[in-house]
Amino acid sequence: MDPGLCREHLAELLGEEIVLLTELQQLLEEERDTIGSGLPEALQRTTAARQQRLGALARIEEQRRALCSLHGHTSDGAGLERLRQWCDPTGALAPRLAECLGRAMRCRDLNDRNGLLVAARMKRVSELLQALTGRTARASTYGPKGYSGNVHTRRVLGTV
Repeated sequence: MDPGLCREHLAELLGEEIVLLTELQQLLEEERDTIGSGLPEALQRTTAARQQRLGALARIEEQRRALCSLHGHTSDGAGLERLRQWCDPTGALAPRLAECLGRAMRCRDLNDRNGLLVAARMKRVSELLQALTGRTARASTYGPKGYSGNVHTRRVLGTV
């Protein structure tokens, strides 16, 4: 493959990746709002759409790795940069590559934030369940007599 064809292929991959990362970013922002809403159906829809975008991004990543390997470069960031320098000596694709990296980092940050929101919500639900059931969230471990320590956690409220 000559450098011109390689540059065209890489430009196409980067363009597709930018579109998918933009859509993923929007979905992650929507997911943040959905987590707080308490509507499981809406969360399932955004989760399914997010997974679809992640699958498409993985396919693009695989094509980019294959392009690097085809031209004798490693499939990591350094190999991609060497490939870009070979097929794009003027640096026309460098801004697209930088945009992909920036968008990917933003998506990672949004995903981390959403993960923290989900963990906080799960903790709150766990605390409410503990308050309702009267059970603690202790790990089930064996006591000195060989049985689980939480066997005797119930209180006797009265006798007959």
